[in-house]
Amino acid sequence: MALRRRLFTQTTLFSALALVGFQAPAQQAWPNKPVRIVVPFAPGGTTDILARAVAPELTRVFGQSFFVDNKAGAGGNLGADIVAKSPNDGYTLLMGTVGTHGINRALYNKLPFDPIKDFAPITVVAGVPNVMIMNADTAKARNINSVNDFITYAKANPGKLNMASSGNGTSIHLAGELFKSMSGTFMVHFPYKGSNPALLDMLGGSMDVMFDNLPSSIPHIKSGKLKALAVTSNQRSGALPDLPTIEEAGGPLMKGYEASSWFGLLAPAGTSSEVVHRIQQEVSKALGTPAIKEKLLSQGAIPGGNTPEEFAKFIDAEHKKWAQVVKASGAKVD
Repeated sequence: MALRRRLFTQTTLFSALALVGFQAPAQQAWPNKPVRIVVPFAPGGTTDILARAVAPELTRVFGQSFFVDNKAGAGGNLGADIVAKSPNDGYTLLMGTVGTHGINRALYNKLPFDPIKDFAPITVVAGVPNVMIMNADTAKARNINSVNDFITYAKANPGKLNMASSGNGTSIHLAGELFKSMSGTFMVHFPYKGSNPALLDMLGGSMDVMFDNLPSSIPHIKSGKLKALAVTSNQRSGALPDLPTIEEAGGPLMKGYEASSWFGLLAPAGTSSEVVHRIQQEVSKALGTPAIKEKLLSQGAIPGGNTPEEFAKFIDAEHKKWAQVVKASGAKVD
């Protein structure tokens, strides 16, 4: 009888220890290991620039490495899908864009993820205008100095201009499609796996025009290697205040034209609300610091920092807005 009691006690003790051991990881404070921020485009573009701006701040605050992992392809859908299917433990985040979470649902016939149901919005990191740029030598050779010059040349030479983008379904692609639709012009679209590789071909002269996010283009505009014709927002950018909007520069044809971009952090659906709000609060603080704020503004980006609830409502509104733009432009990706 005593032996039986001893065995029962030992079994109970081992069971309790096993249960404690099993539960211990769940009780550990987040984060206790590195956190991955998936950028769904190639290095060097605006999505990548913004992710690398906030990652060091989060690393400093939380005491664990926040590192950027570039997973380019399918207009951002490849990287977004990776995050959508990742564990919702707070260790995989996405630097989403207006493309992955505002445009692609209307542009693609089928997505491998649901931009609404499969993600927990954290915060908008920044909003930026796009900028209509040309290779400077190409613009000079074809005597294109304005949006009206461009439209005149494109109408007289349909299909002779190559339009680069960061990928099908991105704001860069759709800004160009909307321009084509409203101006009655035609350019051959070449999608890349991110803004930077597209920019390299723009600089090399094999691509003629691009509607790039301003932060990744502005160094080349200031160096004179790229010629900026206009910004795609409905207001001029403080980073290039002398540059008109497409609506201003394009006359009656382009009245109402607007195609800006935004970038924000998201986690897989079901991620702890506490983790989501902690990240949002620290990103918001970082974006408010003079050094980061000034850096972003000088590149043409407007710092964000809104709450997860506000970001969720914003994404819903963006879906509705861009569905109308996609329909009006006639753009579609199989």
